[in-house]
Amino acid sequence: MKFLKRFFDGVQRDARLFLFVLILLEIYRGLFILFMSGYMSEDTGAAQIFSALFAGLRLSLKTAGAVTLISFVLVTLVGLRARLRLLVGIFASLIFSLLFMLRFPYYRAFQSTFGLEVVQGFHDDLWSIIVTMFQEYGIAWRFLVALVLTVFCIAALSRLLIIKTFPLPVLDSKKKIAGFSVASVAVIFLFGLFVRFGGSFNYAHGINWENAGVTTDNFLNECILDDAQALYRARAMAKRMEAGEIFGVDKNKILESAQFVAVNHELTEKNLAPYLERKAKGEKIPKPKHIFIILGETFMQWPLLGKYDELLIAEGIKSLIAEDKCYYSRNFMPNGDFTSTAINGLVTGLPDVNIKVNYQARTYEKLYITAMAPAFKELGYKVDFWYGGMPSWDSIAKMSLAQGFDNFYGYPDFNAPKQTTWGTKDENLFNALLAHLADEEPTVHLIMTTTNHPPYNLDLAAEGYDINAVTAALKKIPNVDDVNQLAVELGHYWYMDEVITNFVRAASEKFPESIFVVTGDHAVRCDPSTHPTIFEHQSVPFVLYGAGITKEILPPDAVGDHISIVPTLIELIAPKDFAYYSIAPSLFDSDGVGFNNAAFVTSKVAGQIESDVMELLPHVASNELNDVNLNDQRAHALKTISAIRTVAWWLIMNGLFMGNDK
Repeated sequence: MKFLKRFFDGVQRDARLFLFVLILLEIYRGLFILFMSGYMSEDTGAAQIFSALFAGLRLSLKTAGAVTLISFVLVTLVGLRARLRLLVGIFASLIFSLLFMLRFPYYRAFQSTFGLEVVQGFHDDLWSIIVTMFQEYGIAWRFLVALVLTVFCIAALSRLLIIKTFPLPVLDSKKKIAGFSVASVAVIFLFGLFVRFGGSFNYAHGINWENAGVTTDNFLNECILDDAQALYRARAMAKRMEAGEIFGVDKNKILESAQFVAVNHELTEKNLAPYLERKAKGEKIPKPKHIFIILGETFMQWPLLGKYDELLIAEGIKSLIAEDKCYYSRNFMPNGDFTSTAINGLVTGLPDVNIKVNYQARTYEKLYITAMAPAFKELGYKVDFWYGGMPSWDSIAKMSLAQGFDNFYGYPDFNAPKQTTWGTKDENLFNALLAHLADEEPTVHLIMTTTNHPPYNLDLAAEGYDINAVTAALKKIPNVDDVNQLAVELGHYWYMDEVITNFVRAASEKFPESIFVVTGDHAVRCDPSTHPTIFEHQSVPFVLYGAGITKEILPPDAVGDHISIVPTLIELIAPKDFAYYSIAPSLFDSDGVGFNNAAFVTSKVAGQIESDVMELLPHVASNELNDVNLNDQRAHALKTISAIRTVAWWLIMNGLFMGNDK
């Protein structure tokens, strides 16, 4: 009877802890929706908000249940001190309060609740991330606010837990004791089942992070996930990706996918090499002295759109595009949402399949057959990497050198002063490269900038940036979340644009027989409004400039992505029948699809890969919509994406051999 009394008392107090956590999560959900309501679509009404709150409440049953389970096992069942229950609640309150405060800057940056970016962060430079959080995202004051919120939570929970519980019913016989015990176990089991499935007793009628999006508003669908569920989603997605469970990857269709990718669709070899071999059609320009592939940090494409001309932040690249010796495609995608993903794609020639190539043992054992460096070396070039940050960051230097690069230069290697925790100013990077260039040997340079990255601490006034003019122009754009902050961020974009343009002109003057590719590592993190289009949120420019380049050298607005760049350059300069390996065609032979981890573009539309959301590209006339079959566009895109992803995944995980024992 003593155990039953303690058990009955403990269950009641655990139920209070459960309700406390559940209500806390719902309050934070409601406050987030209130404070960030600018991210909701204009046509979103009260009914959808209520649906999101109710779905979130159901989903948070799981989170509250997980927290309560700790107390139930350790205190109610095992019999440890009751104070532990309060400590569990305090710890949960602190974590959820801190995550609540961090969700605001995270959503503004990625327009998503905690996701794969968190997983990526653990492989990144953690110290630099921490410094950035303090300098740019106010982690210090957000932590203080979280502490204040936690104090209120402690006060509320302490009072709740000390309220007197109902006494154990009178059990004056063994039969009653047995009946009460069986009933208690049954009720707790059913309650646990109800909580486990998110307000239901089976998976079919329950709710989880995969089916929680019950509204038509993306913002509200993200709000349905409490922070614990969002982190669980990120972990689950990362585990699936490591296991090869990636949208479009079908390990059982590797031969079919290889045949789709191949120039010769009739091949039946067990080795992937013949499927990936391509033969150049013959040089189209004289062999350049130097080739520069510039990845601008967050060099998104939307500032080049006419509707944003008044911002005057992309005048440099626009001036290059206007010249006769420049080709520009708007139908272009980065390899993913992260800098390292872009670099991995260029260095290895592999699209993003949500596997960190720079952390795979295979990457350091032998060259990927699609790697960038070997083909250029065979054409007589030395291949170098120039980075405005630390060579050790994300193992980029180690990975590049393992994949055939001759040299890697980070800012310590050219004695540049440190500007931010991530590295030196872009100007220092390009000045060092320009001083390094020699006339003796042909070189290819892959260049990654750093300045347009939080913390945004560049002295913009000293650089000549008119922040007041940009702020005034931003006020004319609908649905801008924080005009002043966005003006500062765009100032760093403006600076990057100026520096890259100045370098292109200076290097062209010093070495006229050179060509340049200018693109962005990703676009995600800086949107023009709280409701960006898919194109604005994802697309980066593709600019090809230099000796022998004309506006007609490639098809108009050729469709592609990062892994199209190297084959395009090889087709541009290589002699006829020069053999090289690429998983994607060049822009000369584009299959009409460019994609990354989340979205795709064709010549007419942009779309989300894992949903049926699509939109007409901004440079496609609205009267052409009737001529665009959206289903056909999507079907073609997904077929291409699936084949390329499957082959890429196989190369990373299994190598070239397609035998069943791999």
